[in-house]
Amino acid sequence: MTNSDIARAVLDDNFYVVLATATGDGTPWATPVWFAHETYRELFWVSAPDSRHSRNIVARPRIAMVVFDSTAAPNTGQAVYMTATAGPVTDPAELARGLAVFSARSVRESGDEWGTDRVSSPARLRLYRAQVDEHSILDPDSPHDVRITVSP
Repeated sequence: MTNSDIARAVLDDNFYVVLATATGDGTPWATPVWFAHETYRELFWVSAPDSRHSRNIVARPRIAMVVFDSTAAPNTGQAVYMTATAGPVTDPAELARGLAVFSARSVRESGDEWGTDRVSSPARLRLYRAQVDEHSILDPDSPHDVRITVSP
């Protein structure tokens, strides 16, 4: 299995990404969200615009993220670390495309379909997207916490 295969498997097999955001003054905040992806360069999730991480993204769209299997035994797990630019999806065409990606995974995993009515006013939630510019994993050949850049 190549390093890129490892990254793809982690992103394909796990359902939550931890978003690392910061307020305008730099106060950090981390939160897990259920996500979907079609390519490995875009992740989609739904959140309330007034949630802390959503407000942080408006203030500072640059974020970090990590996806990992929390059930892995110590020293056996792998993770994908990412940096990205995030924000709410507002363009109608992009909203339709992103929502199709999110809904497809939701239907596949839980039978729950998502339409624009669930992410448009007056609904409480909105669709968000992270456009990933870098992926890294732990070097499988290193006994220490050494990250290597990959291209999934």
